[in-house]
Amino acid sequence: SWGMAVNVYSTSITQETMSRHDIIAWVNDILALNYTKVEQLCSGAAYCQFMDMLFPGCISLKKVKFQAKLEHEYIHNFKLLQASFKRMNVDKVIPVEKLVKGRFQDNLDFIQWFKKFFDANYDGKEYDPVEARQGQDALPPPDPGEQIFNLPKKSHHANSPTAGAAKSSPASKPGSTPSRPSSAKKAAPSSSASKSDKDLETQVIQLSEQVHSLKLALEGVEKERDFYFGKLREIELLCQEHGRENNDLVNRLMEVLYASEEHVS
Repeated sequence: SWGMAVNVYSTSITQETMSRHDIIAWVNDILALNYTKVEQLCSGAAYCQFMDMLFPGCISLKKVKFQAKLEHEYIHNFKLLQASFKRMNVDKVIPVEKLVKGRFQDNLDFIQWFKKFFDANYDGKEYDPVEARQGQDALPPPDPGEQIFNLPKKSHHANSPTAGAAKSSPASKPGSTPSRPSSAKKAAPSSSASKSDKDLETQVIQLSEQVHSLKLALEGVEKERDFYFGKLREIELLCQEHGRENNDLVNRLMEVLYASEEHVS
């Protein structure tokens, strides 16, 4: 009922491109967002709203995770985008498995193409992006380059046992220097500092081991996910090849592939 979108095709040799700063400024201006890096487009949320702007009703913004922070949430958004592309007969293949990784070049290439697609299809009608989101906060996803696990830094001054000892140690005689405690008083703080350092080292080792274990587990899950995603992608391509034959089985498979989370039993 929406008609067909105008498809655009470009190559890296012939296409004119915007700078990374200009393209992000364009995205923020059109959709009233606060993105700072091209990599943050990896959540897919901005593309979903662009499609709502270009073809009202082709996508449900209520289902879009505008505050997505995790990869499976990004994939959810791109599934919605894929479904809207299918509805509007957009030929472009979305490289989801690359985009959700948050790498700069992959996301830059896709937004460059999408800008051309937008220009070819936008009819100039007014659009309020904030109202269209119906109160959903459109927070940019975390910088993919940020370190996930951050250990608190030790403050040598605040946590030093000798700092507290110096404050609480009164002067023994008028005129004496309070900053020079006796050698007997030095022994206890030194022993306490040594024990505290050992405790911290033990905690660091334990946390490092946990991080290593989590990374190994994550790598295993990502490999398994990529394997099954590749299988689904092959099925999708086969279905698209035979989709025009109006085959009931192919149509049913496409419905399963593009079903959103709410329809998965």
